[in-house]
Formats: sequence, structure tokens, C-alpha cells
Amino acid sequence: MTQTQCYDLVIVGGGINGTGIAMEAASRGLRVLLCEQQDLAEGTSSRSSKLIHGGLRYLEHGHLRLVRESLSERETLLHMAPHIVWPLRFRLPLTPGQRPAWMLRVGLWLYDHLSRRNHLPASRRCHFADGDLKPALATGFEYSDAWVDDARLVVLCARQAADDGARILPRCRCVNARRNGEGWQVELRHRDSGQREVVAARAIVNASGPWINLVFDAVLSEPPPHPVRLVKGSHIVVPSITHDKYAYILQNSDGRVVFVLPYETDYSLIGTTETAHAGDPANPAVSAAEEAYLLASINQHFGQQRSAGDICYRFAGVRPLLDDRAGSMGAISRDYRLELSPADHGAPLLSVYGGKITSFRRLAEKCLDRLAPFFPALGPSRSRQLVLPGGDFSDPAALAAELAQHSPWLDQALLQRWVRSYGTHSRLLLAGCHSMADLGTHFGGSLTRREVDYLRQHEWALSADDILWRRTKQGLRLSAQQQALLTDYLASLTAPSAAAMVDIHEL
Repeated sequence: MTQTQCYDLVIVGGGINGTGIAMEAASRGLRVLLCEQQDLAEGTSSRSSKLIHGGLRYLEHGHLRLVRESLSERETLLHMAPHIVWPLRFRLPLTPGQRPAWMLRVGLWLYDHLSRRNHLPASRRCHFADGDLKPALATGFEYSDAWVDDARLVVLCARQAADDGARILPRCRCVNARRNGEGWQVELRHRDSGQREVVAARAIVNASGPWINLVFDAVLSEPPPHPVRLVKGSHIVVPSITHDKYAYILQNSDGRVVFVLPYETDYSLIGTTETAHAGDPANPAVSAAEEAYLLASINQHFGQQRSAGDICYRFAGVRPLLDDRAGSMGAISRDYRLELSPADHGAPLLSVYGGKITSFRRLAEKCLDRLAPFFPALGPSRSRQLVLPGGDFSDPAALAAELAQHSPWLDQALLQRWVRSYGTHSRLLLAGCHSMADLGTHFGGSLTRREVDYLRQHEWALSADDILWRRTKQGLRLSAQQQALLTDYLASLTAPSAAAMVDIHEL
């Protein structure tokens, strides 16, 4: 073990909360280290419904503060990451025996007016004339929210933090942390090398999501301050069941709702369930009962019918919700709580309970405000004005046109995917290329060696899963043989160290 420098902040957890806090802290001048035991976003943060939304259904449970904050952050994220966050128009059909039209109209009016809207149109009542829904469900409402590539949001927050000086360590587990006077001694173990490292920190943030209380038990040797309820949300992906760009929110007879979302051009993403989860949060499985529930919901509403054999992909994530003794999973608050100990002196530990992807930036801002008394030189927050790497453009169509003019040989489907994944950093992928052949080995789908090498060098990707399911979603399009080809290519390379990650701004 080697003694290294002191950090102001060590953050445990590389999901959306941890990377958001790292971005906020580094932008305000703190020396930051973030460790994540697996890949960035490998847990809950890559297994969401991919929505930036206020949470229309949260209004039923009276969570007005959470909805207002989330709606405000929705506007911020549309500005902050226009390449990976974009507007999404929802259809909400009126379903006999479910919430009446007047109730939905009131809820949507509140949704439109709880926070300022700059980018999105208001809700309206309408008739759905395109025939995707069954005839009895052809009337209802439209309203606006937004879509996000959740795993890429996490990676880009980490990239922004690294560009501001943070040290980002995926595949590095925090195995022990002890207060040492007014600071912390933190022991890390790097997964791939087995190397152990000891660092000093002035403060620790426990942002480990479903593992938050396990970190208290196994790493901090302290009793956790709050119980959590682990709630599993499952999703399935099927060939598209709609012919348009709309998303749908379906009311079910049990009072829950199911989202049907356009996904990766040719697919529909359907979810989510909410069931109690016990056991390892790292490997939640989608049960046959959950698949049947989601299929029954879409088949009751849409003309296009789907069966279990149509499922192309399935995934489940575990959310750690504060145990507020609510009677049902749907009624548990999605709000977050920040627990600081000790409150006034000694080495601070800040623990993040709950939260949702939409409000991660505001949560991070509040975390640093709570820690501000321990860091008198802490600068002001500027994250509301930040633009994440690759997001420095105003019109995706204009950016695509520019890239097409510069590289007329580029496949159009690949061009569109790169614009909505990398934004202006697509130029880095194209630098020095004059034909499709210059992009190197074609692994399948639209994935080439050029992109794989970029992800390894700039976005901490090492394994095929990192690339296929979290960075690109091209796993939907590669056969087992093509995925094996990618795995073999990666195995032939020497893994880049986290310290060797290239700063985008140096290119």
C-alpha cells in the first residue's frame, strides 16, 4: 500500500449521484477522488426508464416539492446536455374505470405550471388518429417530458469532473475508512490489479445507492442512520409497437402506470414494475411474472400485440428508497435525504439517501452547500450554467449537417447516432478519417474500432458490456458472434489506466 496525497473529498459510488457530486465539487475548486467498485453507471443509473421528468404520478401522493424541483431541473438538463437529453411528447389515453378526465386535466395543469417551461409545449386534450392504440382508447391527453441516455449522462458528468481535476477510479472499491483526527484515512482496492492504496480525505460522501447501508456496515463500521427499502424496477425491450415518435403512459387496473417509450429507433422500451428486492443489488433479475405484467399492459392498449418471444432485451435496477412506512411500493417517496455526521465538528461524512436521475444536479448542489462550512474557500456553484462535454451546440440538425458536409462518406445512421451520443465530440471521432474504412474494424451494428478506441481512451470503457450496453446500446444489434469478436479485440489490448485518460480539452 502506498500513501498518496490528501483529497478534500472522497466520493464512494459512481452512479448519477456520485458523479454529479464529483462534477459539482470539482467545479467549485475541491480536490476530488471518486471510486466505484464496478463500471460507471453499472448499477441503478443505467437501468432506469431513461426519463427526465417531473413525475406526473407523484402528484397523486402530494410530493409537490419533488415535482417542482424536478420540472425545474428538466429545463436545466435540456440546456446542459442537448445531445443526450431531448424533448419527448407523451400520450396519456383515457382508460375506462381509471382516473377520470377531470382529474387528469387538473394534474396536467399543475404539471404545466409548477415550474417555468422554456423548451416544452403545454399539455392538451386530443384524439389519437394514427391507430396505434385500440379504438376504445383513442382519446386522451398529450404532455411533455424529456428522454435521457442515462448511462451516458453519468459518464459525461464524470468526464466533466475529470476535466476540472477530479480523479475518477472505476473498478476501485473502498474497503475501509476511518476518522483520523479531523480527517479520514481511506483504503482503496483496485479490482483489476489487486493493488491497495491509502489516501487521506477531509470529508467522505457515501453515494453508493443500494449499497449505502452496506458501506456503513462493511467500510465505515458505523450503524446506518436510516433504513432503506430496496425496490426493483424491471423493463423489457421489444420491436417497436408504435409508428410514431410519441411515448405513452398507460393506466393499469392496479392503479400503477406503465411507460412505453421509443427506443434506439427500432424498438419500444416498456416499464417499469415496482417490487420489493432482497439480496445482492448488483444482479436483479426480471421475473417471468414481471414480463407477463408488462406484456399484458401493452397488449390491452395497443393493436400491435407482443409475446415473451418478442423480448429482445430485459433489465432491472434496484432503487434505494427511504423507508417511510408507506403501504405500497408506488407510494414510497422518491425524494432524497442528505445525512451529515457529525453536524458541527470532526471529519464529516455526508450520506445520500434516495434521489432520482432528473434532480441529480440539484442534489449535488445541496450536498456541497451542506459541506461548505468545512471548506471556507469553496467557490460558488456554477453547474446550472455548465454544458456537458459535447453539448456545446444549439441545433442537432445543424451539427449533423456540418458533419455530413465535412465527411460526406459517413453512413447517415452512424452520423445520427454519434450526434445524439457525442454531440460536438463527434468531430474527434472523425479526425483524420477520409472514408468508412478509416474507422477500422466493423464489429456489427454501427460500432467500429474507432469508436471503441475512443471509449476506452476517454470514457473509462474496458469490457464489451461497458461499450455495448452502457456507452452505445449497440448490444441490441450485435450477434453473439460479433460480441465475441469485440471481446477478443478488447482482450488483445493493454487496459488504459485511469490516470492515463486523456483530457478532451487537450486534443
